[in-house]
Amino acid sequence: MRPARLGPGDVLKVGAVGLRTRPLRAFLSALGIAIGIAAMVAVVGISSSSRAELDRRLSALGTNLLTVSPGSTLTGGEARLPVESEAMVGRIGPVRKVSAIGEIPDVKIFRTGKIPKAQSNGLAAYAARTDLLTTVAAELSTGTWLNGATGRYPAVVLGAEAAELLGIGRPGPDVRVLVGNRLFTVVGILEPAALAPELDDAALVGWPVAVSALGFDGHPTTVYTRSADSAVESVRDVLGSTANPRAPSEVEVSRPSDALAAQQAADQAFTALLLGLGAVALLVGGVGVANTMVISVLERRAEIGLRRSLGATRGQIRTQFLAESLLLSALGGLGGAVLGSGVTVGYAVYQGWPSVVPLWAVSGGIGATLGIGALAGLYPAVRASRLSPTEALATP
Repeated sequence: MRPARLGPGDVLKVGAVGLRTRPLRAFLSALGIAIGIAAMVAVVGISSSSRAELDRRLSALGTNLLTVSPGSTLTGGEARLPVESEAMVGRIGPVRKVSAIGEIPDVKIFRTGKIPKAQSNGLAAYAARTDLLTTVAAELSTGTWLNGATGRYPAVVLGAEAAELLGIGRPGPDVRVLVGNRLFTVVGILEPAALAPELDDAALVGWPVAVSALGFDGHPTTVYTRSADSAVESVRDVLGSTANPRAPSEVEVSRPSDALAAQQAADQAFTALLLGLGAVALLVGGVGVANTMVISVLERRAEIGLRRSLGATRGQIRTQFLAESLLLSALGGLGGAVLGSGVTVGYAVYQGWPSVVPLWAVSGGIGATLGIGALAGLYPAVRASRLSPTEALATP
């Protein structure tokens, strides 16, 4: 007489018997796996959400911003950009916008003349073009930007950090700072500039007044360009030779996407580290499942013997315990995926980021738990199937 076959429904029922009869032990074992999966999903999800927010911000600001600055000469000295470099860069076909700043050497910024000269807080004075803000996508916190009129007179716009260090919270006709040896009226304060952080600790004055009142020689120190998105790389290739045809090797060209690539590389390293921690937690959960299944086999020897004596085959006994292990792992995997996704969404909402939970992380995590469950339950299942009916029934 051939033994009855177990259908999928029967396998599910007999596999769930051990979980229903020992709920606390099953819960604790599933919890160990759930913690590992939740850690993996949350790490990947939070990292992906952070990168999505960074991409969103840079996309809004524009990653087609290229900057040109002087590098070093062959002898190791500090190079200079030609006075005409801004105009020459503007002649490149795909370039849409060009602006520049020029550092004014030996000019310090103080709130009053009574502050010791050594306490300059590292603030720098720059001559700035009137179209600088639109080119670098910077915004004013308060006040106004330099224009054709104020650019000729002692008016200054402070970067966010410079304003904080100088103790200035708002601009006004009676708010002045000492730039070099002259008092300049503060007409505006900038928000932190994401794409041009050098502006944060700077005092920006008009190009004409910098030349006439502060001894500025007209050489730009940074030229900012906006190009067509499809032509960014081609423009970058010719910027150095265009900005300084006589010494293109003395020109440095960069763009915000370089910083983005570095940020993403750091995120990937951080993600790999935390994924390793999640894998360790997952391994601990797998050991817990194996321990639970081994104890379950020892405690249920009489049940195994009874089933064998009633006609259950070794394969059916093996299938029962393997199914129980897989069910236990599946519960932990699903619970961990839900928990990890919830942590990711909650943290992203708290930070104001887009919520990104990669499907591959969830499906991969659940797949990993099933694999670990199969491996953890294989030995106990084989051990249970090898018990003879008489030996199992004779166990007290």
